[in-house]
Amino acid sequence: MSTHINAPAGSIAPRILLPGDPLRAKYIAENFMDEPVQFNSVRGMLGFSGTYKGIPVAVMGTGMGIPSISIYVEELMAEYGVKTLIRVGTCGSLRADIGLRDLILAQGACTDNGFLNYLFPGTYAPIADFDLLRTAYDIAAEKGIRSFTGLIKSSDMFYGETDVPGADNWAKYGVLGVEMEAAALYTHAAKHGCRALAICSVSDSLVTGEEIDAAARERSLNDMITVALETAIRF
Repeated sequence: MSTHINAPAGSIAPRILLPGDPLRAKYIAENFMDEPVQFNSVRGMLGFSGTYKGIPVAVMGTGMGIPSISIYVEELMAEYGVKTLIRVGTCGSLRADIGLRDLILAQGACTDNGFLNYLFPGTYAPIADFDLLRTAYDIAAEKGIRSFTGLIKSSDMFYGETDVPGADNWAKYGVLGVEMEAAALYTHAAKHGCRALAICSVSDSLVTGEEIDAAARERSLNDMITVALETAIRF
């Protein structure tokens, strides 16, 4: 067992979905997985192992922000041998044509967090695993689910994101949306030679001000979950 995950060795599938919200992990386990078994509840960060279409898969919450997800994905890869990690989260759209519940497939992740400065003397550019990205894109297209592929920003701020100097440059330079975890996921996965992808469902627009409520964020993002699971079981 690791410091933050109360699971015995071999109890976590080699492919895992990672929502920020532990209640979304519970929702995924109860509504999409067969015979889910809870393997973690430390600090309320619920995790479950089960199967999807007969293939072992797990799901666990990561909490919000780069420090929180960094702890969990590091332990999942280093101590439990997880090889494929797919974030299933929400994000804010930076483009008017990317609407509520559209998917953003994060090809790469920019960040204003300082953690990369501790690791590199220059600027590291965290990117998704190409095979996961391509598979998720194809699955979304086959199912008629609107998706956009490109850069996302992993921010340290939730409130006041658009108030800081230069905030409009992110969209101007091609960033599609804002969330809080993808850059860390991609960086840790690169360290361990694992596959990682962030799939985010748009929960609010920083352009139009539209948003979905908290209950919908937790329970109604089924397109994103389906694309993620269908992608995960191929690896």
